[in-house]
Amino acid sequence: MLDYQKYIDILDDWIVNRDKTVVAVFIVTTLILSAGFGMTATDSGTSQFTDGVPAQEAFDEVNDNFEREPFGEGTGSTTLIQKDQNVLSKPAILNMLEAQNRLTQRESQDVVGTTSVAQAVAQTLDPDAETLPEQIDAVEAASQSEIKSATRTTLERQPAVAGLLSNDLNREEPSASATLTTVTHEVSGVSSSAGTEGSSPLTPIQQEAEFIVSSVDGDISVFGSGLISAELSSVISDSLGLVVPAAVVLILFFLIIAYRDPFDLLIGLVSLAMAIVWTFGFMGWAGIPFTQMLITVPPLLLAIGIDFGIHAVNRYREERVEDVEPTPAMRTATDQLLPAFFIVTGTTVLGFAANGTSQLGPIRDLGFVASVGIIFTFLIFGIFLPSLKHFTDRQRVRYDLPEFSIAPIGSEDSAVGKSLTIGVTIARRAPYVFFALVLVSTAAMGAYGTGIDTRFTTEDFLPPEENPGYVEVLPEAVAPSEYTVTKQINYLEDTFESGESDTVTIYVEGSLQDGTALEEIYRANQDPPDSFVTAGGSADTTSILTVINRYERASPEFRQLVAQNDQNGNGVPDQNLPTIYNALYDSPYGDRAASYMTDDYTRTRVVYSVESDASQQEVTDDTRAVADEFRMEATATGSVVVLKAVSDVIAESAYISLGLAILASAAFLFFAYWLLERRPGLGAANLIPILLTIAALAATMRYLDIPFNVLTGTTLSIGIGLGIDYSAHLVHRFSEEYRGDVGLLEALDISVRGTGGALAGSMVTTTSGTGVLVLAVVPILGQFGLLIALSVLYSFVASILVLPTSIVIWDHSRGTLGTLLSSSQSRSVN
Repeated sequence: MLDYQKYIDILDDWIVNRDKTVVAVFIVTTLILSAGFGMTATDSGTSQFTDGVPAQEAFDEVNDNFEREPFGEGTGSTTLIQKDQNVLSKPAILNMLEAQNRLTQRESQDVVGTTSVAQAVAQTLDPDAETLPEQIDAVEAASQSEIKSATRTTLERQPAVAGLLSNDLNREEPSASATLTTVTHEVSGVSSSAGTEGSSPLTPIQQEAEFIVSSVDGDISVFGSGLISAELSSVISDSLGLVVPAAVVLILFFLIIAYRDPFDLLIGLVSLAMAIVWTFGFMGWAGIPFTQMLITVPPLLLAIGIDFGIHAVNRYREERVEDVEPTPAMRTATDQLLPAFFIVTGTTVLGFAANGTSQLGPIRDLGFVASVGIIFTFLIFGIFLPSLKHFTDRQRVRYDLPEFSIAPIGSEDSAVGKSLTIGVTIARRAPYVFFALVLVSTAAMGAYGTGIDTRFTTEDFLPPEENPGYVEVLPEAVAPSEYTVTKQINYLEDTFESGESDTVTIYVEGSLQDGTALEEIYRANQDPPDSFVTAGGSADTTSILTVINRYERASPEFRQLVAQNDQNGNGVPDQNLPTIYNALYDSPYGDRAASYMTDDYTRTRVVYSVESDASQQEVTDDTRAVADEFRMEATATGSVVVLKAVSDVIAESAYISLGLAILASAAFLFFAYWLLERRPGLGAANLIPILLTIAALAATMRYLDIPFNVLTGTTLSIGIGLGIDYSAHLVHRFSEEYRGDVGLLEALDISVRGTGGALAGSMVTTTSGTGVLVLAVVPILGQFGLLIALSVLYSFVASILVLPTSIVIWDHSRGTLGTLLSSSQSRSVN
């Protein structure tokens, strides 16, 4: 056996003979790393997850080649949502025009244009009314019947106007319950992903717009990427404001019960704080930004730290309760705990590090930061805490300070200790029957869990439409902000056929001067799939054809040019296309043409409106099917397609990281137990309760309809790391006890009563500390907290109930194998 004991002896010497030096080194290191706190940046929203995704790269290329805003680069838009019994009535139209006018007159709004149904109706009434004040005068001078007639005419002549009206539009007696207005602002720093970022230059503009619009009569609200960004940013601080105090209270309560000694409690809390400071200070020094995903790191470090701390103090107390002095008691405790901590740390790091295979940067960052944090936790609780505990107890002896309690959790005569031996009783009476039930249950739950759904939307990072009931009773100091964005998003999806974000893009590359180029776009618009919005039997789309058709209506000369080059009479030119393009680019419509086709006529985009209630899967499949109809190279992209691509990557990452975590952990356990004990088979016994935990967690996710998303997609591989934490402590304690004349079941009983007691205290504290994430304002954090708490609970139950049987089966199989080998050797000799 490898003489690893000499390395532990070196650490023991430092811990018990140089405890003051060790404590000082760790305090200095803490001060150095804490300086990194001020260097930590923040990042939030969905754009951080799309970097490197092929669909997003195509979308970025589209946005690089074409201006997304009709008013050019450096602009951003705000949406006004008007609700009324009839938004096409004279008073409602005047209210909307007045809101547009007040925004336009405010210099700080930098308004460069507005588009609304109200404006279209006003210009039908008076074609010369170019400004908003003139349009207001035109509507005020008209009767209700004249406005009705003008509205019918507008809907007939401008079909696109209907897209700004709610689904309950009545064309005969023009009426609708809601309408949208777009206000375009001149602003720098706006990108196609604005609204999914943690900050936006549109935020102050749209917050001011809310104040301005509130002064207008009627029900008009403001919606836009700036407001989404504001809520994405504030929701992190609001969540931490709820979760951190609750976690502190619960953890403190259960640690008081577990330690039952103010000195030990203080030592444990200082060590937990150091683990957090080291990890987030390291992030600052390493330049890793703080994201929503990294909110989960503190609860995870607390889970491991609490476990290590309770185990360290509990094992030390097992020696002290026999009247052993602090120094030999600490030596004995660290001799047993450091190998166990090493096994737990190694397998837990592998569980987290498996997320490094993900294509998504934030998931890789989570795996890396958590792995580093676990290593820090090992150092702090494996070396610093024992040193500080030893130093404190020596001072107690020296100054005759009182000891409040040195009884370990789960002592032989305690209720906890007696209840923990259920698994040992099962292992004694019916190990094979129970083991078979465990295997069948694991397979059944694992098969059921394979049906977990995968989703990824911007709404994952936003608060719910309605705050949970407990928010109403919270003090104002910790109560979250009032959130409106999710409610607005849901209203837009329910009320309008297709919103601004409900579009997909097909990016086409090839020679657009070829005679069939525009015909390809035209054919792709015919007979659209079910998820596409239709208009007159064709897809509701905007493309270079849209610009050509608009210029045709404005220019008789251009209309004649198009007709001369339209061989089949379908309104689409199919010869002399360079001539058509040159005339278009030289016209007032040249800027609009450039927003759909590059000036070298080699790339174009076609934008399709899609149904608001269509799923990401349906929209993506349909968009890719339409793209396949093009003979030129065509790529399906757009926000919906990008989000679906990220969703697919999440699912792929979850299963790949799970598989790698299982394989890596298994290999590490076999190697560790061979290296430390020459009992590699204990690694297999160690894995059984972990596999049961993962299967149960997956089945729970499906049963509760919790999908894989950017956070929950990591829980299975993380569950391995946390699960091994519990089973590894028991297995290593068993391997220490199962020596000499100590029998198998006696060793199990001692291990479960001793280490199992510490596990129970750790489980209760950790499930409470991580479970409080359900209080987070963002549902995605609540789901993650629930799953991590369940992972810890399942791991504890599986370790206490299943692990003793697994060890008995291992021992029997080892004996059977030895008998077979002896028999084989005997026959060979004979």
